[in-house]
Amino acid sequence: MKRREQLVVVRGAGDLATGVIHRLHRCGYPVLALEISRPAAIRRKVAFSEAVYNGECTVENVRCRKAESVAGALEMLRSGDVALLMDPKAECLKEVKPWAVVDAILAKKNLGTSREMAPLTIALGPGFTAGKDVQLVIETKRGHNLGRIIRKGSAAPNTGIPGIIAGYGEERVIHAPAQGVFEGAAAISDIVERGQLIGQIDTGKGKVPVCASIAGILRGILPDGYPVTEGFKLADIDPRPKERENCFSISDKARCIAGSVLAGLLELELEGEA
Repeated sequence: MKRREQLVVVRGAGDLATGVIHRLHRCGYPVLALEISRPAAIRRKVAFSEAVYNGECTVENVRCRKAESVAGALEMLRSGDVALLMDPKAECLKEVKPWAVVDAILAKKNLGTSREMAPLTIALGPGFTAGKDVQLVIETKRGHNLGRIIRKGSAAPNTGIPGIIAGYGEERVIHAPAQGVFEGAAAISDIVERGQLIGQIDTGKGKVPVCASIAGILRGILPDGYPVTEGFKLADIDPRPKERENCFSISDKARCIAGSVLAGLLELELEGEA
């Protein structure tokens, strides 16, 4: 099948990137994810980036395995898995020559993705200009335009304000109160109360407590031992106490964005871009 020869490289493997990778894989595309050596995904139960730490991980019945070389990654793809390489600068592209590259790092700026990387190029969120940096940009801001395929121009600028869930926005995201090493005291899917201790920051001179900002379910939290700077995102609380299963499944936002990436690739292919 032709699709099996259309390698898609996805830069990033956090939770939104995982939604994209999962959709493309299920539709028959071989997908190679590229990550940094120490990714900081909060929603770790639904992020293929966890393979960096554990060697492999499975999200909604799709397995991703960490490869130590390009040859190893290609062998994993032939076996039917998603492959992951620690390659933040995308140096493997010269060797693998992908059909498409999707920048799903969500850094709010371009970390080096260009149209020259592959016949088809797509980027998620702000920091890219469609028609210049890449062919298409996908809107990632919640609201009426979420998932919109942008052919000219850029996505909405980053506001720094999380999406509203059950009336809560900024309150549901917890940031590091100090610089140091994070030590967790709660696990993903735990029900927490406002003010409850969920971790602490070891500053080297003492330990600073990290407490739940609202009551709800701990949807995401950094792993133990992760070094953080003051203000670094540590955890995410879902204020809906009955939504525990959401901790282990791809989000509605990720699925929407993933569908737009797939549609964008198909549109470009039909237009003869590749």
